[in-house]
Amino acid sequence: MQPPKDLTGFSHIEVLGAREHNLKNIDVQIPRNQLVVITGISGSGKSSLAFDTIYAEGQRRYMESFSAYARSFLGNMERPDVDKIEGLSPVISIEQKTTSKNPRSTVGTTTEIYDFLRLLFARASEAFSYLSGEKMVKQSVDQIINTLLQQFQGGKVQLLAPVVKGRKGHYRELFVQIAKWGYTKVRVDGEIVELEPKMQVDRFKVHDIEIVVDRLVVKEDDRFRISQSLQTAMNLGKGQVFILDEKEKLHYFSQTLMDPKTGLSYDEPAPNTFSFNSPYGACPSCNGLGQIEEITEESVIPDPELSIIRGAIAPIGEYRDLWIFKQLEVLLKPYQVGLSTPIAKFPRKAVEMMLYGTDEPVPVPSKKYVGTEWTTKYDGIIHFLKRQQESGSEKTQDWLKDFLEVKTCPDCHGYRLKKEALCFKIDGKHIGELAQMDILDLENWFEGLFLRLSDRQQQIGVEVLKEIQKRIGFLTQIGLNYLTLDRPMKSLSGGEAQRIRLATQIGTQLVGVLYIMDEPSIGLHQRDNEKLIHALKDLRDLGNSVLVVEHDKDMMLESDYLLDIGPGAGRHGGHIVGQGTPAEFLKLQTPTAQYLNGQLAIEIPEKRRKGTDKVIKLIGASGNNLKHVTVSIPLGKMISVTGVSGSGKSTLIHDTLVLKLKQHFDRTKRDPKDFKGIEGLELIDKVIEVDQSPIGRTPRSNPATYTNMYSDIRTLYCELPESKIRGYKAGRFSFNVKGGRCESCEGAGRKKIEMEFLPDVLVECESCKGKRFNRETLEVRFKGKSISDVLDMTVEQALEFFEHQPKIYRKVKTLLEVGLGYITLGQHATTLSGGEAQRVKLAEELSKKDTGKTLYVLDEPTTGLHFQDVKLLLEVLQKLVDRGNTVLIIEHNLDVIKVSDHVIDLGPEGGLAGGQIVAEGTPEEVAKVKKSHTGRFLLKELNLA
Repeated sequence: MQPPKDLTGFSHIEVLGAREHNLKNIDVQIPRNQLVVITGISGSGKSSLAFDTIYAEGQRRYMESFSAYARSFLGNMERPDVDKIEGLSPVISIEQKTTSKNPRSTVGTTTEIYDFLRLLFARASEAFSYLSGEKMVKQSVDQIINTLLQQFQGGKVQLLAPVVKGRKGHYRELFVQIAKWGYTKVRVDGEIVELEPKMQVDRFKVHDIEIVVDRLVVKEDDRFRISQSLQTAMNLGKGQVFILDEKEKLHYFSQTLMDPKTGLSYDEPAPNTFSFNSPYGACPSCNGLGQIEEITEESVIPDPELSIIRGAIAPIGEYRDLWIFKQLEVLLKPYQVGLSTPIAKFPRKAVEMMLYGTDEPVPVPSKKYVGTEWTTKYDGIIHFLKRQQESGSEKTQDWLKDFLEVKTCPDCHGYRLKKEALCFKIDGKHIGELAQMDILDLENWFEGLFLRLSDRQQQIGVEVLKEIQKRIGFLTQIGLNYLTLDRPMKSLSGGEAQRIRLATQIGTQLVGVLYIMDEPSIGLHQRDNEKLIHALKDLRDLGNSVLVVEHDKDMMLESDYLLDIGPGAGRHGGHIVGQGTPAEFLKLQTPTAQYLNGQLAIEIPEKRRKGTDKVIKLIGASGNNLKHVTVSIPLGKMISVTGVSGSGKSTLIHDTLVLKLKQHFDRTKRDPKDFKGIEGLELIDKVIEVDQSPIGRTPRSNPATYTNMYSDIRTLYCELPESKIRGYKAGRFSFNVKGGRCESCEGAGRKKIEMEFLPDVLVECESCKGKRFNRETLEVRFKGKSISDVLDMTVEQALEFFEHQPKIYRKVKTLLEVGLGYITLGQHATTLSGGEAQRVKLAEELSKKDTGKTLYVLDEPTTGLHFQDVKLLLEVLQKLVDRGNTVLIIEHNLDVIKVSDHVIDLGPEGGLAGGQIVAEGTPEEVAKVKKSHTGRFLLKELNLA
């Protein structure tokens, strides 16, 4: 069925002659205003078509619409390698890689929900005093006069205008100014005094100063005088006036917000009063971050069983002939302990003196002048480190990171705001409490809020409330109701961050846009997949075209149109091998179609492994949303940790178990989340974690350098007879240091030509012809190949070439086993897809020799992988387990879960409703647990339904 033409007059986006990266001059028509999925083997060219061709051209055209003058500031985008693209709309890309690393960027600020909350609190909240808890009041001049006449009728009062509140200084100039205004008396720190020439107060003490504006008897007849004096006092006191009665008791009145009991006043709230990114709202102690970095005793003395000589004090290390050790030796003598005594045996006073210093002078005997002493002051290790933290160089600051511990700010309790901002409330809650609620609870709280507000608040807040509820609804719609508004964006997974931006885009309600997305289903449980697909269809139904690069089976079958790129990966890919509606696509014989229609499948093992019958037991884990979870990790098995998004998988495995193991084996400084105990550490000898961070952000990083294979290759080349004759060392064969590299392009192989009004052009270096090295280096050959030829080899070619070099061969073979046979050893890291980068990282870990007692922890290793690649990956992991190791995988992919030996399912829901173990056992046992969402989907997958 042909999609109808829209306002642009086009029914399709037509791409002719696309050759970017590995695309083979392809022509393709993509229907507009439909949900189109681009799929295919990992590395086949999906991202090259979607992002590097269509999105890049859309961005370039947008930039072209600016004037030449504007483009000279913005720079230009390079034209993608394509002949022609027609029917292109304005393009918005929602990728995984653009997650903000800024700690100030939160879920609330990104979705703009927090900005609307700030507006609501600035206009409709009620203020309370942080001193008395009383509701703050503000009164007009007429109201204050009426109150005076009622309360003090017939009594003598003094009208005071506050000019200094709780500040240090001598205030000599202020007293001169008050005298010039014609006033004779002031009240200083509760005492009324006459103004005198050259009068001043103690500059180092905190003072309260008020001007005595008038003294009068309160009578109705004197209403005019009272009004005039009151107005004068208000002007001098910036909207505030104090009344001192006959009993010397102060009464507070204000045109701004004021506590009638204590006289505490607040400025009128504005949206930036509630912003942790503004100096007007941010907590001064933590600068709006909610956390502070503290140097703690535990980080300075990580192992108290050691002595000072053996390096118990981490910042100064083991004993050397340094001044500080001599000082410590003298200081410790009175406590009957020395530098060789374990710190655990020190009296508490000795430890405190060592860390925090002493005022007593320290006499250190002089070596040079025997019989004399050098008397010095000892500041203490922690005081010294704190000084360096405030004023040390950048290098010193980096060194100090090892001794810093992140703690919740004691002043704002993690709410990030000044105490005044947290005293403005709506329906009994301040903005910080709302930011720490998960989206589901927040949605419920807002549900009946309108009816709980006063008439005035309803009038002010009606439109803002609608906007907030609409945006919260979008987050729920795409399965992110377990997040909180104050959750930093940098702590989210790629898939979560991508869906946050998707919710923001749905909220903008744009029409006629081409949205391009990169695997939005990553990190999403099957249960929430339906919500995501529904959200994408809503985006399409608004009148937009949605193009998704995806491997998810449900997404493919629910799409309007499918494009399959292949047949292989890298240079073997780049062709359109299948296209059509899902019904048409299922009849094809491409690998993707065969997995979708059931001709190919990842087989369920005939029997599950029994393992070693030994377990690592983590007891009472309670970090984040975990509910005192005790979990047993059976060794010698492949284990999947599953559960809906936000159920606590990462907290349990990465933030608790893995951090504890790393602390035990690798002495890492980061502390695990709270738990009561751990058993079975002696049963394994190391833990290897493969996470989703990229392998490099510059073209100089490549698979050969990342896997350390390049070091072995350089060693091989420098040991060749030709290298020894010439005196070449390993550095000669590095393209990052001077010596053997081509200096014309500094080892890059290409040169950047800067164009004034056009994009920068990368041209092949004319000196080395793109080979990166100088002529002399390239003359050294192994089996007829130079070092540059080796970098240009694919993994498949390198395997044959290094057949008799065991160290190199093992690393190359691992790259091949994880399905990367098509990439070149020197391929720039920036050109690797997400799936490829992660598999390079996995290969780097797998190439190390395992001991049969290793625990491998992987976080969603199927990210960016086609069914065929998942099959290959599982074969590699199964081999590791067969050798006695344990593989622990956090995963949503049912193909991985169904072949596991043991499943640990967390839930039942995300956020506060999660954090418990719902089911554990073999996949078949978990499938029978009715309250497990994972089990429900496993039933169908294992053909047990």
